[in-house]
Amino acid sequence: MERKVKTIGVLTSGGDAPGMNAAIRAVVRTALAEGVNVKGIRRGYMGLLEEDIYDMDSKSVSDIIQRGGTILYTARCPEFMKPEYQEKGAEICKKHGIDGLVVIGGDGSFRGARDLAKRGVNTVCLPGTIDLDIACTDYTIGFDTAVNTAMQTIDKVRDTSTSHERCSIIEVMGRKAGYIALWCGIANGAEDILIAERYDYNEEVIIDKIKKGRKAGRKHYIIINAEGIGDSYGMAERIEKATGMETRATIIGHAQRGGSPTVRDRVYASAMGGMAVDLLIKGATNRVIAYKNDKFVDYDIDEALSMTKDIDQHLFDLAKKLAGNF
Repeated sequence: MERKVKTIGVLTSGGDAPGMNAAIRAVVRTALAEGVNVKGIRRGYMGLLEEDIYDMDSKSVSDIIQRGGTILYTARCPEFMKPEYQEKGAEICKKHGIDGLVVIGGDGSFRGARDLAKRGVNTVCLPGTIDLDIACTDYTIGFDTAVNTAMQTIDKVRDTSTSHERCSIIEVMGRKAGYIALWCGIANGAEDILIAERYDYNEEVIIDKIKKGRKAGRKHYIIINAEGIGDSYGMAERIEKATGMETRATIIGHAQRGGSPTVRDRVYASAMGGMAVDLLIKGATNRVIAYKNDKFVDYDIDEALSMTKDIDQHLFDLAKKLAGNF
């Protein structure tokens, strides 16, 4: 039987991502259109445990769709991995009349939602991370904006790198996933892409390519380095010493997390937020919304967490061919 919820809570957890505000807005306004109350929970699971909860109305989400970050703030909450805190979180939801919860975040956030679902709170998750590293989905909220931010910055660094005939090592975000690095490597025409999924840490190969390129008349060299590899400044020193080519490192950093979301991040996040409310109204629980094969679908959280994902080998091989290191 369908069970219509009366009050939906919404929180953002883990790293922030452009488009989270669009998702929050969609949750609030879709719920209100269906006659369902909404409560915002500030600072993720930490805020839930501290009962930092407030009523939201349509005005609460006015003029936020174009803003980066999250109006609900976010925080990491290691305590929520413990059963006693999960029990406390479920009791607080019940105390505030929250019988449906939308969680926007990554895999760790999904696990928290799963644990609440086991304790009687209907939960639906949205994939919110700039890293694109959630296995069940081809799209995550924030990736499109982050990769465009990185691309534009790399274009600017390339301009000055070309002017000074330098080698530039540009570090982008992605501790465990190299999607931003791979996409930027192709979009920015990089000569090398270093990602944790494929890099063998053999700098001599890079040095050899730079030397051969210089002999062939190449005046500058761009290396996109994923955060998971790191050591960009040390790498720059070693490459300059070995090649004689002036080498500089640039770490783009948290700029990739901010900024006004792209059209895709606004529209897809909105679609996911609306779908989350629809699922909760139908009585669904322990679900993750994903974008797969050009469709919005949903999975059981445990099924989603069991999935694995790897870098697109075709894109990686293509990037090497396009680099022109023959």
